[in-house]
Amino acid sequence: MRDFSNSLSIAASGMEAQAMRLRHVSENIANADTPGYHRKTTAFEAVVEGGEATGAVRLGKVELDRSELTRILDPGNPLADQNGYYDGSNVDLVVEIADAREAQRSYEANLRMFDQARQMSQSLLDLLRR
Repeated sequence: MRDFSNSLSIAASGMEAQAMRLRHVSENIANADTPGYHRKTTAFEAVVEGGEATGAVRLGKVELDRSELTRILDPGNPLADQNGYYDGSNVDLVVEIADAREAQRSYEANLRMFDQARQMSQSLLDLLRR
């Protein structure tokens, strides 16, 4: 039964990490037109307890993408410099949509694993009751 419990917690940690990743992707998409906005990036970390990897994951530190901001020509914009340019964001919507789709599919895969482990543990309990 402990293995079923471990598999449930591992799958749940994957779902939680992917949900947080999707939240950051959503923030990036929402701020794609915000002047001076730097894209948020994240990485996953393995959860270690007692010096051993548990198999679970968590979202690591959120960092800002320091790539060059897009320069936008709009002389009428109040943020424009003397040449008529201002800094846009460094969010690429194609990359963000691909990241969102990847996070969604990973979440769904973890959900299927969670459901499968739950069904297997329920079947084992049913067999033990007989």
